Parts: sequence; structure tokens; C-alpha cells
Amino acid sequence: MPLQSSFSSFSTHSSSSSSIRYPWKYHVFISFRGEDTRYGFTGNLYKALFDKGVHTFIDDEELQRGHEITPSLLKAIEESRIAIIILSPNYASSSFCLDELVHILHCIKGNDRLVLPVFYEADPSDVRHQRNSFGEAMAKHEEKFKSDLNKVHKWKQALHQVANLSGYHFKHGDGYEHKFIANIVEEISRKINRVPLPVADYPVGLKSRVSNIISLLEMDSSDRVHMVGIHGIGGIGKTTLAIAVYNLIADNFESVCFLEDVRENSSKYGLVHLQNNLLCKILGKEGVQIQGVKEGTSQIQQRLRGKKVLLILDDVDEQKQLESIAGKPNWFGGGSRVIITTRDTHLLKLHNVEKTFEVAALSKKHSLELLVKKAFKNDEVNSSYYANVLNCAITYASGHPLALEIIGSNLFGKEVEHWESALHQYEKIPNREIQQILKISYNALEEYEKNIFLDITCCFKGHNLKEIGDILHAHYGYNMSYHIQRLVDKSLIKIKFGDQVTFHDLIEDMGKEIVRQESPNMPGNRSRLWYHEDIVQVLQEKQVSYYFNDFSFMSLNLLYHLMILYCHSPKVEMLRLCGTNIKDLPSSFQNLCELSCLNLSGHTFHRIPSVIVNMPKLFTLYIGGEGNKTWVSRNKLEEGVEGTLSSSNVTNLTLDKCMLSDNFFPLALAWFRNVKTLDLSSNRFTILPECIQDFRFLSSLKVDFCTKLVKIAGIPPNLKQFSAVGCSNLTEVTSVLLNQELHENGRTEFALPGTMIPAWFEEKRKGDSISFWFRGEFPSNALCFAILKRNRRSSGTRITTMVSINGKQVSRGDGRTQTFQELFIFDLSMTKKTYHLDGICFENKWNHANVSFKIYDLMEECGMHILKQESSSIMKDIRFTNPCIKNDDEALHGIGSIDVRLRLQPGSATSQPASQNPLGHSGDTSHSKGNWAVPQFRGGTVFARRNIKMMLCVMFYTMLSIVVCGLGMWLGKN
Repeated sequence: MPLQSSFSSFSTHSSSSSSIRYPWKYHVFISFRGEDTRYGFTGNLYKALFDKGVHTFIDDEELQRGHEITPSLLKAIEESRIAIIILSPNYASSSFCLDELVHILHCIKGNDRLVLPVFYEADPSDVRHQRNSFGEAMAKHEEKFKSDLNKVHKWKQALHQVANLSGYHFKHGDGYEHKFIANIVEEISRKINRVPLPVADYPVGLKSRVSNIISLLEMDSSDRVHMVGIHGIGGIGKTTLAIAVYNLIADNFESVCFLEDVRENSSKYGLVHLQNNLLCKILGKEGVQIQGVKEGTSQIQQRLRGKKVLLILDDVDEQKQLESIAGKPNWFGGGSRVIITTRDTHLLKLHNVEKTFEVAALSKKHSLELLVKKAFKNDEVNSSYYANVLNCAITYASGHPLALEIIGSNLFGKEVEHWESALHQYEKIPNREIQQILKISYNALEEYEKNIFLDITCCFKGHNLKEIGDILHAHYGYNMSYHIQRLVDKSLIKIKFGDQVTFHDLIEDMGKEIVRQESPNMPGNRSRLWYHEDIVQVLQEKQVSYYFNDFSFMSLNLLYHLMILYCHSPKVEMLRLCGTNIKDLPSSFQNLCELSCLNLSGHTFHRIPSVIVNMPKLFTLYIGGEGNKTWVSRNKLEEGVEGTLSSSNVTNLTLDKCMLSDNFFPLALAWFRNVKTLDLSSNRFTILPECIQDFRFLSSLKVDFCTKLVKIAGIPPNLKQFSAVGCSNLTEVTSVLLNQELHENGRTEFALPGTMIPAWFEEKRKGDSISFWFRGEFPSNALCFAILKRNRRSSGTRITTMVSINGKQVSRGDGRTQTFQELFIFDLSMTKKTYHLDGICFENKWNHANVSFKIYDLMEECGMHILKQESSSIMKDIRFTNPCIKNDDEALHGIGSIDVRLRLQPGSATSQPASQNPLGHSGDTSHSKGNWAVPQFRGGTVFARRNIKMMLCVMFYTMLSIVVCGLGMWLGKN
């Protein structure tokens, strides 16, 4: 919405739907049945509350039963902090009281404020189930309101709901009424003595966020303890949100504690100080003075486990802070809630906080509202006069509340000229106050992580995660996945769907300002250059002899020719020429002898620049087109590799959208036979030829969205990763891709078309999980899995692999994003695990393991294979059936040996006493019939196991006994 148009609807009431206030006119609202308790219990309760200074609303008017509830009474309910409902025997007989109850539950309980029921001479069970006087009253209402039974239904629901709330129950004879009233007054006084914490001068856009947190807290759940994490960048409003939630729900808890600025207070005063503060706040005068962290941990567990507590831990930055203050949910009583605010999402994962909320930037509407209130202290703005500068300020702040407040305060009462000057200065040199808040997360990084952060913020905003990882890998020499994830955990950068890396504009400004401060007046002395004027200045002044981590020529669409002269020893390691109009790279380009990574995306090159062959340290090369609009003709790129005898040292090669045909592969071998990772996505070749086997070092091959590809005739010998997603015409998948030998050495990851899991997978299961049993060390490096999707459309799917042992989740491979179409085969060791199982040895007994997979699409089947190369020594320690239940052969052996005997004619030379039979035991002969030999068995349950193997065994020994009997009879006759 244009800014000018937004002014037309902007008024003093613009924040009513977005702000959150606490306009409590009354501390307590009392709902009661006048005929029952007005001049008795209710009057005494009101007097006791009044004496304690509790501002209480009580309806003194004698209203007739059935009289409609007045607007003034409804307003009084809405303006009350706490509601006390006195449920006397005749309460439900009044439709007025029931309407009042419905409104109280909607306005007060519905907004998570405290509703306190008092069951006065009434049984809570009668209220809940509408029995006795409550049942009789509701029956009369049903008769009276036949035409509006929906209203009666609401009354019944309200009675049931209020009866389930925690409250007070009084019955004559159980105690003194004045003591009962004193207990109620004491609790109310304790609640109202807690003054709400100041939220913000202008809590804009807070209401919906508070509702989201309330939903995560599950306030209706009174038996469990819930922990909720609130995370986001510095100054985005995490603490403000936590305070607003605290003020809203605190009255529902027995004890409350808001530990603010845990990071700073922990650093200044130590963890013991925080533990003492918590115990003192919760226990009051009973609080104990502890001397050590372990003692404090023990005291918190012992003293708070029976209390319903609300605990806010604000700005946590270390795991030990959580472990010493709120180690586990069972440290607190049922119904407790713990809210944690932090910039580090990894801390929440480590602490098993499953429910989290990320505080996003303000919308443009709310940004305008907040800026106007801070800059003008009212809503009166000259729309035509200030519209442009307000729009610029909102664009600069990008919805960051702290930035909007600082800008508004600094420019309060200033003319438009001052606004324009200040905003222009902010774009060149960011505001110091804003930077100090944002730099807290940056300062917490390790030194090498700071460098990676500065590389990304200065040069790679909006770029693909894999591209950034490969470039930084080429520069630093090690994998970037862990370090980039650390930046995500610290709320410094985000990875959007599709693996696009992005971050807040103020974070970008912070990173660039840190680099600018390295040499404010001499760009050539800075570690990174991104601004085209600085780059031109450096090149013109021949400052390239200085050390640079990265050159970035982006969006210089007027740059047609590039020459690098008089720089025989430059230390430029990465160079990006993206979106320029350069047609070729000059021979002088090889003077960049330290260049290791070159990005030529989005160019109109006619051919692969031949100069790259003469650059021995160039290991990473990106050449990407923009479909048919970029490459001049189909064969120009292929012609560029002809006639070359020597091969480059490039190991990471990307040639996507380059319109490559089948002629490319034999020609490419001349230049790129050392390549290890090759991305040929979105090209026009129809076959992967046999000659691709000559890429001896190639371990990763990607041919996604090559829609003309119909056949795979060969694969490189050391291939570990392969992806053929979106290859709509690929119907013939070579069996080599599914060959067991290819995957047997482990660490493979294949995404390809397929309709069934290969036969060499020992175990297959329908659905999304598979189980097995193991002994000793978990075989994490010996397991290969296959996933068959039910939805055959190619899609970006985040795969989460979860391992549970003996019913407890012990590992989670969280975050690997693969785009696969039908069949995905991968080694478990290739997943990025949150918790690692490698080297963990379990008890020397059979342990049950369950591996489950979570993906966006439905799974049809999964399979598991034990890698022989990795598991030859532990094959005996892995089973797919429960080893505690004996198999068929073992069952047969365990049930009893078969004892075959032959009773012959007396005096026969071949007869022998039973004690000398071959089985060595004196079996009972009572089952023998005449001279026939009858097979006997130890134990009487052999036939209980009716299975094929045992039946065959019995038949064999039966036939054997018949033969032996026949032989005996023949010998007797002769």
C-alpha cells in the first residue's frame, strides 16, 4: 500500500487492533446470586476486600430475575483484572447470572486473566454435571427458552467450564466463614500487589504475537509443565513480547519470576546471583542464600517442584544458564510455564524446547504507526509534507522496532530537511546505537565464524546455500555447513525455502560497516570490496597488491571488458563476475595466480574462457546461463573446449543452463578430467555416455531437470552422490546405479527415478519407519536406507531422520534438504545429525532401534541394508527380528531332542536296554505299541509350535522310525 494512501486511514484509533494495553479499572468483579448471598457471604467478602484496598465492583442494584444484563455491567466485566464467581445453590436459577457468567468466561478467562470460582454451599460436581438445584434450574430454563435452546446450551457449557477451574469450596460446619474469606482476600491481595511490568511506550503489532505465544503455552493444560522459546535478532521485540505475555497470564500462577537480561547479569554477577534471585522471588521471606551453582540447582529442584510457577528467562545466551535455573520441566510443579528469550536457536534445541516462536519484522502498516508515534508523539501528520521521508525511514528500518524507535526519537520535532540528511547518512554509516544492539550476536562468534559472516553479508545476500558453501569451502579449505548453521542459530542469517540465504537489511549494514571500519578512508586496505565505486577506485589506483579475501563484481552491467595488468603477485582468491557484459576473459586474467574460485553466472560468453587452463590454483568454476537467452548458440560452448591438450585443475564445476548437447562429454574430458563435483543441471544432452567413466575423481554428479535425458550408459567409478530430479523423459535407469557393489562401500546419496526398492535391501517396510536389534556399539556407519515416495512429483523435500533406541530418541538428522523425485538411497552417516551416535556403546544386550523418516511428501516404503564393508565384524550383533524370541530351529532344539526307540522281540540279538539308547537317557516306554518303534519327545509342547520346519522334521523322523521298525521285523524273521 502506498504510504500516502495509508495516511488517509491513519487516526488516533489506528492502534486499537494492533496494540496491547491493560486498562483495568477494577481489581475484582464479583458475580453472585443476590437472593442467596448479598447480605451474607458476598457482603462480608466485599467488605474484606474493600478494607484491604482492593478496588472491587459489586452490583448493588436489586435487579429482577431475568432482567437483561446492562451495557455498563458488561463494561465493568471487561475492565476487571480478576473475576470471583460465587456459585451458591440458586445461582443457576437466574438467567441474569448465567449471562454474566458467559460474558466473564469470554472476556476475562478468554484473555487468560484469572477467574476464581467460590463454591458456596454447592458441590462442584453438581455444577459440573448440572445435578440437584443446578439440574432443576437448567430444566426450567429449557422449558422457558424452547425457542432459543442455543442460549441454554451456552449456559450449560459455562457451568461445566467454571466447575473445572481451581477455586474455593465452603460448606457450613467445615470451618469459620471469616477465615475462609480471609484466605480468598489474601490470594487476591497477592495477585494485585504484583504490578504489571512496563511493556513499551507504543506496543504496536503486539496483540497477535501475544496470542501466538498464549497458544503455544496451552494455558488450559494444568498438569504438564510447558517450555516455550522466543527467538529473533537483537532489538526485534523478544523481551517486549515476553513482558506482555507475563503481564497477561501472571495471575494464573501461584508464584511468578521475571529474570531479565540473563546474559549480562550472568556475566557480571554469576549464575549464583540469578539462582538466589529466583528463589527469593518465588519463596519470598523463605528464600535461601546459596553459595554455589550446584547447591542452587538442588535447592531450585527441591523447593519449586510443588509450585505452579511462571518463569521468564530473558536474553539467554549460554546453555549453562538454562541448566542451572530451569534444567528440566520436572523441577517445577504441574501447570508451570517457562518462557525463554534468546538470539540462539541452537540453545533451545539443546534444551529440548520444542515449542518456539520467531519474532518477525513489523509490517509496513505497523512500522508506520510506530514511527509516527515516536517522531510526532501523536497521530497528526502532514501526509504530503512527510510522506517521502517516512517512506525512506520505513524502508531503511525494514520493520525493525528498535531502529524505528531510535530514528523516530532522533528526528522528533525535526523538519523534512533534517530527516533527509539523517537518512542519507544512515545509508552510508549506520546508526551506532542500532549497531551496538545487533553486534552482540556478532561478538559472540568465534573469529573464523566472524570472517564467514562478513563474507556472506558483504557479498552473498540472496544466493544459494550450496553456491556459498562451495565458494567458502574453496577459500577456507573446509566444509562450511556447520559454520553457516551457527550463523542461522545466532539469528544472524536465514535460509529460506529453496536454500536461499538471506538476512535483515540492518544485519547486512552491520556486516558492511564492520568491514568499512577496517579502513574508513582507504578501500584498498579493507578485507572485502562490494561497492562498485570502491572497486573502481582500488583498480584505478593500482591498489590490488593489497590482500583481498574476495572480489565481487555484481550488477556492473556497463562492464564490457576487464584487464588485470601489473599485478604479478595479487592475492585475490575469489572473484565473482555476475551480470556483467564481458564476452570473454583476457589472457591477463591468468595474472590472478592465487585465484581459487571464479563465478561467471549470468553471462553471454560464447565459449568457456581458455585462460582458466593456465590458472593452476583455480579449483572452483561456476558458469551459468539464463536459459535460451544467454548462450548465443547451442554448440559455441562445446567448440570452446576443442583443441586443448592440457587439463585444468578445476575440481568443482557447475555448468547449468548452458544448453549442452551430447557432444559435450568427450570434449569436456580434455579440460576437466580432475573434476570431483559436477553440476550439469538444466541442459540438453540426451545420454550420459560410457566415456563419463573416465572421470576417475568424480564423486558428485547432478543432472537435475535435464528434460531431454533418456538414458544413462555409464557412471564414474568413484561416484558417491548422484541426482537426476525432474528428468521427465528418463525411463531407462541403468542397473549400475542400483548395483549393490556401488553402494557397499558406504557414503552414497542417490536421488533418481524408481518404482521399487532394490532387492539387496535386507529389510523393507511399508510406511515411514523401520526397526532392528543390535548389541554393543550402534552401527551408524554401517546402515544404508532407501525411501520410496508415494507422491512422484519432484519437490524440495526436507528429510528428517530420527533414531530411537529402546523407545527413546537419541539422534536426529535435522535439516538435510534433498530434491528427489521417486527413489532416494542414502547412507545414515551422510545425514547432518543434531546428536551424534558415533562411538557410543550401549549395554551388552539386545537393544531395539527404530529409524523413522519425516518428509513433506507421503512415503510408500522404506528399506534398510547393512553395509558389509563397514559391518563384517558386527553382523552377528544385528538382527531384524527380536532375538529374545527364539527362531524356529532354536525352538525345536530347546523344546526337546527327538528320542527314537525300537522295541524288538525279547531275546533279539539287536535289542538293548533303554538306558543304553543313543540319546543317553532312560525314556518312558509306556507309549510303545507292540513291537513298533515310536518316536518320543522330551517335553510335551513340541506340537504347540505349528510351523512348516517343525512339521517337516516330525515327518522325517516318523518315516525314519517306520523304516527302522520294518528292518527290525525283517531281522526277527530271519
